[in-house]
Formats: sequence, structure tokens, C-alpha cells
Amino acid sequence: MAQGPAQVVDVDGRRVRLTSLDKVMYPETGMTKGEVIAYYAEIAPVMLPHLAGRPITRKRWVNGVGTPRHPLDAFFEKHLEEHAPDWIHREVQHHSDGDKTYPVADSRATLVWLAQMGALELHVPQWRFERVAAGATSRADAAGPANPDRMVFDLDPGEGVGLPECAEVARLVRGLLDPIGLEPVPVTSGSKGLHLYAALDGRQSSDQVSAVAHEVARALEADHPDLIVSSMRKSIRGGRVLIDWSQNNGRKTTIAPYSLRGRFRPTVAAPRTWAELDDPGLRHLEAGEVLAKLAERADPMLAVTHASADGPLRTYLSMRSADATPEPMPDSTWGSRTTATRVS
Repeated sequence: MAQGPAQVVDVDGRRVRLTSLDKVMYPETGMTKGEVIAYYAEIAPVMLPHLAGRPITRKRWVNGVGTPRHPLDAFFEKHLEEHAPDWIHREVQHHSDGDKTYPVADSRATLVWLAQMGALELHVPQWRFERVAAGATSRADAAGPANPDRMVFDLDPGEGVGLPECAEVARLVRGLLDPIGLEPVPVTSGSKGLHLYAALDGRQSSDQVSAVAHEVARALEADHPDLIVSSMRKSIRGGRVLIDWSQNNGRKTTIAPYSLRGRFRPTVAAPRTWAELDDPGLRHLEAGEVLAKLAERADPMLAVTHASADGPLRTYLSMRSADATPEPMPDSTWGSRTTATRVS
């Protein structure tokens, strides 16, 4: 079936070629590629601060997500396509299998282009690139991973439990983080569970942050063994919520706040308030609902993106004893929404 002619549109001074705008990406709701692009264009002012400076791994559904009876395949893509517009910001990350050039979203036009390429899901690490000083063997414009500026917990429900139990666990995690100066923000993942983000000051390495997150997960598992599990073994997750602390690893990524999900309905990784988490009818939100909420209230994730650097984890570790914790202790030296025009 013909999908209509290509269009070249101006997005904040950048020319982006759009094709197949009538292609249905979410058959369960009829959401088209043009509507996906429009969502990313409208959410951009709110979403970009959470992507800024981070390499984006894309999960692409070039022909849509399909239906429950006939799901369509997707694939992860790290390296930026050679034919990508030259105005897209890009950075090189070193991997064991070679260097890869990633896109970095610093404009609404970049999000529109990614959506045009069928990248429904955008995944990012908890760190940003930082410039590396010039030296005998390095270029002045080189960049590398900085220490993480946020901690994340992925609350993943096992068989027989769901969002209500994840919300209960989220409140328990919050109860441990608040006393050490970390105020987490909940995000309904748009898939199954919840994510919790807390701002860091960038003085701790990924390994150090992971160690603290693991300690939190194990402490809560010890106190609530019928509700919480911290082990990654799938065989023991039934009826409990996994606190996945491992996404603080510098080599891992998490679905970005405000990204669409490649589910059968256009759900979103949606930042929420704690009051929303207390709602007995808590559920995952779809794209239109997220935009409607942002028209009524500010972005809850601003508390993470714009947090001051008070060094709460450094203070916390100085009070801990290696004899009193189940995990190896980290090293004691710790390193307004704008209205967007739819593109359709």
C-alpha cells in the first residue's frame, strides 16, 4: 500500500526528509509514523535535558510493532548510520569490539530524524560524555564517559505481581535513599515495572554507584524476602519484585525518560509524581496522556536533571563500615516547558 510522498520539513532550521508518514506503527491503536514523529517533536523540550550528552542506543521497528498475533521484529542499533545528516551531534565510545560512533540528541530535529528512522525506543547510560584535555596522544576535541550523574533502580515484577507491588517497593527504596540525601523520582517504564532515578554529583564512578545500589537492593531483600529479590536469577522471581541495581554499570543503558516503548500500544517511560504512585489505579501511560499531563504540571524529572551537587553518597560511605555491609565497599575517595510545533 502506498504510504504517500516524501516531505522535506524545516525543524528549527534543520531540513529533515520524512517518508511513509501514513505507515501504521501501532496497529492496536492505529498510531502512524507521522504521529510518532509528532510525539517526539512535541515532547522534545522536556525530553532533551534527559538525553543531553549521552550516547543513544536505538531500538528500531522499521515496519511497526505488529500485533499480538503477528509481532514484528526490532533490532538494536548503536553505530550512527553513515548517511545520517552531518548536523547530528555524534561522539565515539570505545568498546571491546571496536569504537562506535553514537548520535547524541541536542536538538528537536535530531529526535525527529530518529523517529523518521523507526527508532521508537531510545536507551541511554547514566553518564554523559565529557571533554578530554589535549595531551601527547589525545586530541583536544576527544570525549569520554564521565562519572554517572544519576543512580537508577529498575523494579521488575515477576510472575503474579505488577505495578502496585512495584510502587510498594519504590516507597521502600525511597525510605532508604531519603536519609542519605537522595530523593528518587519514579518513572513508570511503559513496559512492566518502574524505574527510580536519583541525582548524583558526578564524583562517584559507575562501579561505586553500582556497589551502593546493590547494597540497597540486598538490604531491602533481607527485610522483605517475600516481596523483593536482588538476584538476577529468573527462577526465583515469581511473586516478587526484582530490584535490578545492575543498570548503574557504565556499559549498560536504560530506556530514556519520555521514550516511547515498542509494545503493542504506544506506552511511554513516563516520569511520575509520588502522589500519582499512590493512586490505586496506577497504570502505564500512553503518548497522548503523557503530553496531557505535561500541559498540567512540570516534569517530575527536573528534580534529577537540575539537582545541586551536595555529594550525598560521599557522606553516606564515610559513615559505613565494611564489616556491617554485605557488599564490598567502594573506594572511599569519590572521585520550563516550551510549546513545540507538530511535525506531520
